[in-house]
Amino acid sequence: MHAPEEAAAETPLLELRSVSKLFKTRGRGGGTLALRDFSLRFEEAGGTVIALVGESGSGKTTAGRVALGLITPTEGEVLYAGRRLDRLSRQEQRRFRREVQAVAQDPYSAFNPFYRVGHVFRLVQRRLGVYASKAEARSALEETLEFVGLGGRNILSRYPHQLSGGERQRLILARALYVRPRIIIADEPVSMVDANLRLQILEIIERVRVELGISFLYISHDLSTVYHVANDILVMYQGEVVERGDARDVIENPSHAYTQLLLDATPSPDPSVRW
Repeated sequence: MHAPEEAAAETPLLELRSVSKLFKTRGRGGGTLALRDFSLRFEEAGGTVIALVGESGSGKTTAGRVALGLITPTEGEVLYAGRRLDRLSRQEQRRFRREVQAVAQDPYSAFNPFYRVGHVFRLVQRRLGVYASKAEARSALEETLEFVGLGGRNILSRYPHQLSGGERQRLILARALYVRPRIIIADEPVSMVDANLRLQILEIIERVRVELGISFLYISHDLSTVYHVANDILVMYQGEVVERGDARDVIENPSHAYTQLLLDATPSPDPSVRW
């Protein structure tokens, strides 16, 4: 009697299964293999941060875009709640778009410079219809802005160029949170802000994980931030995962030479203090 329920509970919310991605070169044979036999899964329970780390060109951003359904894999499959993305119904696609959100490296690119920043929230509500009424949508927006530290600033009436980099980054995180996602795919979310703002955004990510139970795919080349926010880590090199495991275990006791090279390249504010 309970077997079907148990089987459903074991189905990952999002899974990339043996995914490879070849970007073909126009007019020539071959191409660039950006991702090779890559696998990743987020369980239904949520509230975990999986970090993808590696140098530029390692395939981590490609993996994130595949997970978002923005790139179709050459081989392998991407499954949402056990169903392949390319076989979802229109209603399932809409649910996927709401539950799997993105936070970009450059928050300025997410805003149309001709509109005040409040426009992006109205657009999201109009397309995804998360809230049943304008009053409910307004209340949820105020609560979300308060959560990311932007409440009471009348910030929605400003244009993108009138905001600081930290305000834009928190706004784009608020936009993702506003639609009640279950997974956020964040590509270098703190690389374009200074150290003080970086800490604030990392603290928000931790609160989102703990208090809201939302999982993250945290894409970064910075192992120092990964060490503080990630539960698990996948180290990527030339499109392949060369090491994976508990984030602190991997960083404190790396088994692959490339992971050690990444650690050696990460600056420390105090060389006498360990990670």
